[in-house]
Amino acid sequence: MKLTGISLFTGAGIGETYLKDIGVNIIVANELLEKRANLYRKLHPKTNLVCGDITSNETTKRIFEAIDGRKVDIIIASPPCQGMSVAGKNRNQETMVDDNRNYLVMNAIFLIEKLAPRYVIIENVPALLKVKLKYKNSPWSVMDILNDKFGKEYDIEAKVLDSADYGVPQTRLRAIIKLSKKGSSWNWPPKVSKKTTVKDAIGYLPSLESGQSSNIKWHYARKHDVRQVEWMKHTPTGQSAITNKVHYPQKEDGTRVKGYESSYRRIKWDEPSPTITIRSDAISSQRNVHPGRLLENGEYSDARVLTPLEIMILNSLPIDWNVPADTPEILMRQCIGESIPPLLIKKLVQEIKTHGE
Repeated sequence: MKLTGISLFTGAGIGETYLKDIGVNIIVANELLEKRANLYRKLHPKTNLVCGDITSNETTKRIFEAIDGRKVDIIIASPPCQGMSVAGKNRNQETMVDDNRNYLVMNAIFLIEKLAPRYVIIENVPALLKVKLKYKNSPWSVMDILNDKFGKEYDIEAKVLDSADYGVPQTRLRAIIKLSKKGSSWNWPPKVSKKTTVKDAIGYLPSLESGQSSNIKWHYARKHDVRQVEWMKHTPTGQSAITNKVHYPQKEDGTRVKGYESSYRRIKWDEPSPTITIRSDAISSQRNVHPGRLLENGEYSDARVLTPLEIMILNSLPIDWNVPADTPEILMRQCIGESIPPLLIKKLVQEIKTHGE
């Protein structure tokens, strides 16, 4: 079965990486930021990328012009999550309901109304299923809005999925809402019997210390402050330098740096990696330091953040991913940190091919 689709809030299109392999042709995509749009064009040269604010009539007009009357079988929408994230300023429903960023999902709903695709995926952080939006003069959940608008035409289901349950070597929780025209069949993908660990995924790659490179594409270590390197050399696998008794993060005057134990923390070998964030370049950020290996001198190797190749692999991207060699490292890290793992999207859509039509 062949499907024609569009992708909204696509970023660099990382989530779409495997769709062409399973017969899905994304003909049009939309992204707000020019840097991400340019990277998308290089990764998906056959897709018409409309760069612009989807809340503007002009951008919406350009999207319809790009579709050019073609039938759209599937819409994939990943509206930005900053307004729903508990890590941001919104800590309660009152602030979320007034945050304009949370209403971007309504632009996706508008296109669903106009294009009437057979299938829809809306994905975001788990708060997507809890946030209340102003609709018909009162607070409604996204699921209630969807059921009100499309309940007679579509079967509508939602779950929070952990990508690690579907073969991705990364724990990443995403709320998935899927809509399918009544009469269609679209099952949830089965979970894997055994999760893929960090060791399974990147354990074969050679060790690197701060500032070192290898002859493997994208496998090079960022240069870190010598003090940070020293702290991490004395931090065991799976632990944080914050808890070290001697070699702990400190200011130049020797004062201990106060912080959460999720910072300056090595990940573990024997589990899927923690969620990769947009700050995977910083040792002081959340759980993104290489697990390391115990050395004969009692220190631990790889006192550095994960390399670009390592985060690619942990996000389920292929080793030979066609990202251009001139892509800025920070841009790539940010796009990966914001994306849904492409293997999870592949497995979701593959169930259409397996059980649909």
